[in-house]
Amino acid sequence: MKETRAALRYAKAVLNLAKEHHLAEVVNADLQLIAHTLETQANLRVTLLNPVLKSGIKKAILTKIFESKVNGMTLGLLNLLIENKRLNLLSDVALQYAIIYDFDINLEIASVTTAVPITKALEAKILEKIKTLTGNEITIKNKVNPDLIGGFIIRIGDKQYDSSIAGKLNLLKREFEDNYYVPQL
Repeated sequence: MKETRAALRYAKAVLNLAKEHHLAEVVNADLQLIAHTLETQANLRVTLLNPVLKSGIKKAILTKIFESKVNGMTLGLLNLLIENKRLNLLSDVALQYAIIYDFDINLEIASVTTAVPITKALEAKILEKIKTLTGNEITIKNKVNPDLIGGFIIRIGDKQYDSSIAGKLNLLKREFEDNYYVPQL
């Protein structure tokens, strides 16, 4: 919990500075690139979290990897995290930055869980419908879960609409469990 608050503070500070310099979108893309790199490169992640390595070595590694790929402001954030010995927060800072940046530009992410991947045509229809309901810009993140059998589950923020077959079967099962007139087998 303490790390999340610190990551949020760093993310807010960077977002405010990036907005002043009209670089908020660029920094968002940079932080997503860094987070993706850390997520996919286990050796890099382990190396950066190694407490035995000196900060100068970590700084040199990150500079070598990202110097030509990210903005100077993003490199400044990396240097600040290294100086403050908070490099372990880098992925959390990137996540928090993305969340508050999306909120700042009225962009919401709709998580659509289906039994099979959705097509582009269906994605366009879902986007149109959700946009009319929320009034905000929406991006869809499709998750595939074959256990749903069919149908879909849409989650936007703290709201969820479950129209899956598995959800309906679970609802039916609960109704039968609560019915005292049906003998238990």
